[in-house]
Amino acid sequence: MQTARTLEVLRNSLSVLRRDGGRVALVPTMGALHEGHLTLVRRAKEAADQVVASIFVNPRQFGAGEDLDAYPRQLQRDSELLEAEGVALLWAPTPEEVYPQGYATNISVAGVSEGLCGGDRPGHFDGVATVVCKLFNQVMPDMAFFGEKDWQQLAVIRRMARDLDLTRPHVDAIHGVAIVREEDGLAMSSRNAYLSEGQRASAASLPRAMKDAIAVLAEGGQAERPLGNLREVLQVSGFDSVDYAEIRDADSLERLEADNGNARLFVAARIGGTRLIDNMPVSRTA
Repeated sequence: MQTARTLEVLRNSLSVLRRDGGRVALVPTMGALHEGHLTLVRRAKEAADQVVASIFVNPRQFGAGEDLDAYPRQLQRDSELLEAEGVALLWAPTPEEVYPQGYATNISVAGVSEGLCGGDRPGHFDGVATVVCKLFNQVMPDMAFFGEKDWQQLAVIRRMARDLDLTRPHVDAIHGVAIVREEDGLAMSSRNAYLSEGQRASAASLPRAMKDAIAVLAEGGQAERPLGNLREVLQVSGFDSVDYAEIRDADSLERLEADNGNARLFVAARIGGTRLIDNMPVSRTA
């Protein structure tokens, strides 16, 4: 596996990679890889001839007081994992390479970026859209793979790609991959490493509480009561606060008061200094 740290090396490596033709897939990550990331790589390998992975902890998607400095960085370990999965090229730029001195451009996606994590983390999705657009332009892949744990992020990226006519990759080639979960149901996340042993045990109540709420929502009626119960269960189970617990349309992300046949449940909750997010379909079609 080749590793590129500068745009010049990246472009030269991509030129060699594409010399024999074939489809190229991109798997963008922030590193601290786990089985969820590796599942994205495996899906990409099934669909494309060559896989390019990126590792970049993007400062523009972290707000004031968030964990930019603490976010785990383990490039050597991550490189070994990607190489073992057959990744052809790793793009691992520095912040200065991505945002050189004088950088002044920002991409903002309205609508799907509003509310949920967009409400709790102002500017977060501007940073996501900006860096993903740059990654698409730098690598020029035929397709890209993202995890569905960050469902709102995936919606933002798809809308950005459609609106900016990024036809390589185009919206149909941006693939969402189902959430990979631990044995107790907790969604895999690099931030799970922040949890103490006791917090990790409490965190398992999140997917259980979500499933219980979905069982009630699926019977019909308004969402207020099951979502209120979900909040209470999490706080009794050891979570310090619940940022949001909402059902929204799976495509438009418009807020719903009841299942519309295409609904998903979205939750963000804090335990200690760690913010966990998750989402699950309420409707069979979502």
